[in-house]
Amino acid sequence: MEAPETVSTNLSHGGVQGVYKHRSAATGTDMVFSVFVPAHVEGAKLPVVWYLSGLTCTHANVTEKGEFRALCAELGLIFVAPDTSPRGEGVADDAEGAYDFGLGAGFYVDATQEPFAANYRMWSYVTQELPALVAEQFPADMDRQSIMGHSMGGHGALTIGLTFPDRFRAVSAFAPIVAPSQVPWGHKALGGYLGDDRAGWRKHDAVALIEDGARVADLLVDQGEADGFLAEQLRPQLLAAACKAAGIPLTLRVQPGYDHSYYFISTYMADHLRWHAERLRDQAN
Repeated sequence: MEAPETVSTNLSHGGVQGVYKHRSAATGTDMVFSVFVPAHVEGAKLPVVWYLSGLTCTHANVTEKGEFRALCAELGLIFVAPDTSPRGEGVADDAEGAYDFGLGAGFYVDATQEPFAANYRMWSYVTQELPALVAEQFPADMDRQSIMGHSMGGHGALTIGLTFPDRFRAVSAFAPIVAPSQVPWGHKALGGYLGDDRAGWRKHDAVALIEDGARVADLLVDQGEADGFLAEQLRPQLLAAACKAAGIPLTLRVQPGYDHSYYFISTYMADHLRWHAERLRDQAN
């Protein structure tokens, strides 16, 4: 596998924050991602935390606003942040330029509908291609991986974690879209990328996956009480009900006064990283 191009590197908390670009076979486009590697003993392999971003975002949002590096340096965690969709000349976008479909809104699925099927293969990119590149190019212990995300990325983290429970030792989310089959954002994205057959949507819906038998050891979700998307688009009570019925321990924390922004995410990022590190450490013993 060809090494990615280094876009930038910066020393931070004794580690290296890098931004990289490579040509993706999955999407047929150049893809940019960021990786923070803390200081470590030469030859050591470190656990990996994946972070999936939300609608309109790139790798840069969490890299610049997430406030994760100090604790990743302390805990010895590699932090990887992919983009949210393919980009570039010729990549299809929403015909009306809407923010919740097309560029910046790949929804972590492999599209089957034209004109999106050619490039919008974010499921394959995030679950197959990019992990293989990270394993080859960085000091990553791929036996100790976890995944988290925000909003659309929370949807991605939950569905990927539920699909690959043996790969991801911890799963958490900030304000996730827990049941896209039941909310407007999901209707638009899943219908547009996957077509009208709703049976095919279920593997990209965390609540449906749990109803269909998917299981993880436990989940952590933080949700802002003042989030403007809470009632219509996020509906964490649906995840709570599904987890209760399935016997999955869910820690769902509704945080008074917090909205959907990175002020919210950065406030609780340390809690999530410590929660992940505990589970990654236990798996290593």
